Amino acid sequence: MIRTWYTGASGMMAQQRRLDATANNLANVDVDGYKKDVTTFKAFPELLLRRMDDDGVYKIPPFGSADIAPIIGKLGTGVEFNELYTDFQQGAPKESGSDLDMMLNGEGFFTIETPYGERYTRNGAFQLGKEGFLETKEGYPVIGEKGRLHVKENNFKVDKDGNVWVNAEYANDPSLMISREDNTWGEAVLLDTLKIVGFDNERFLEKQGSNLYKTNEIAGDPETLMGQNRPDLLQGFTEASNVNAVVEMVNMIEVNRAYEANQKVVQSGDSMLGTLINQYARLG
Repeated sequence: MIRTWYTGASGMMAQQRRLDATANNLANVDVDGYKKDVTTFKAFPELLLRRMDDDGVYKIPPFGSADIAPIIGKLGTGVEFNELYTDFQQGAPKESGSDLDMMLNGEGFFTIETPYGERYTRNGAFQLGKEGFLETKEGYPVIGEKGRLHVKENNFKVDKDGNVWVNAEYANDPSLMISREDNTWGEAVLLDTLKIVGFDNERFLEKQGSNLYKTNEIAGDPETLMGQNRPDLLQGFTEASNVNAVVEMVNMIEVNRAYEANQKVVQSGDSMLGTLINQYARLG
């Protein structure tokens, strides 16, 4: 009966971790490029139950004795949290109409410069900083293969390969890049190419907040994607979160029901133990 407490308690703790992940997913359902968290669990080793009163012990010389008592069955000993991983399934495209917004159609990540080193994101909802650099909403510069990208709104184009093109007449002095009055373009020159990277085991990337990811030894070093491995880039679009609000709400209901069931297991074990102690004391 005491084992019942631990079995029920382990189930309650596991459902608490699942609830935390579900609540976080729902909180970020409208965040561009957000990838949902998924929890996995594993069972503790099961116990094999045998009948104690049967005389089923026999001798096996020279190995000793063996138990041939009839097997009743197996007893589960609870569950424990195993892993919290990120599901990188692509979200739906959302057209924004802004030249500053970009979406990766396929596997890969934008590279972002932060005070703590390079970080990576799927959120392509960018803005222009005070100094004219392309930045995230948090003010971290977006990185091209040559460094930061200095552009002006409505005066640059990004093709599907991630190449950033600007007007030739303003290419030598980015600070003078302005839109023409007739909105026409002359000869375009290549300013830089967005640094799009991939990882061997992207599911092990660590979330750093602000929709940024950090690599580690398991995820592997970032590799600049080239050729057919490079995702298509869509300018004027952002990637929606891959969280399905309806599914997450159903998961939350399941968590609550499972938590209540494990709670009743603990309560039942406590009630049976209390009855046993009271009956033993009465008979004693």
